[in-house]
Amino acid sequence: MVIQPGRGLYGQAVEEIGRRIIRGDHPPGSVLYPEKLEAELGVSKTVVREALRVLASKGLIESRQKRGTTIRPRADWNLLDSDLLRWQGSSDPTDSFLEDLAEVRAIVEPAGARLAAARRTESDLTALRQALDAMAAAGNDTEAMVEADLAFHRALLDAAHNELLSRMEVVIEAGLGIRDRIVHGARHFSDSVPVHQELLQAVEAGDPDAAAAAAQALLAQASEDLVAARSRDGADEDTADATEEEAR
Repeated sequence: MVIQPGRGLYGQAVEEIGRRIIRGDHPPGSVLYPEKLEAELGVSKTVVREALRVLASKGLIESRQKRGTTIRPRADWNLLDSDLLRWQGSSDPTDSFLEDLAEVRAIVEPAGARLAAARRTESDLTALRQALDAMAAAGNDTEAMVEADLAFHRALLDAAHNELLSRMEVVIEAGLGIRDRIVHGARHFSDSVPVHQELLQAVEAGDPDAAAAAAQALLAQASEDLVAARSRDGADEDTADATEEEAR
């Protein structure tokens, strides 16, 4: 891939090299050669050097004298970094990665909903209502639905009024965004507005137990939709392979 001029060379270099590492093109322990990256990406030494500096800050690489620049073990990666989460989710996420995200959401979101029901302000409720209205209006527009869904869950965490919990939105949004794009892209999903409406009503009523239960029900439906979408994708691939084999 040659990076396109005029679109932020440095940012594009970070994206491309980072995605390659996440995909496994450069496995842990392997060496990165800056000169080769310069030629492959069509950028200057300065651009590559700055990109590698950013990737080092994310725990992906390290540079040492006589050893050069090497890919660090996955255990050293900053897996909660928003870019790493996005890169993992955008390159055919593994079942294991999706399960990890679902487990984190199951731990965080019901607890966040419980706190939101106890602490929400009128402005919090307004943000939740607006996000729900946007979900209802999105129809079959996948990107609009994803953005509205993200806005709802972001508002829910913010309504808990816990700064550290709000920072978990980077993980929640990664998991939710990946799940939504798989499910809505496959056109195989349940109507998510009613379960979000139930959660909003519990938060409006100031009922922590009902809010936590509604969040758990929402996550259960989200999980079922994801399994169905992944199964359908797998079946479609099998059918395509069989058709191709018959054509031969």
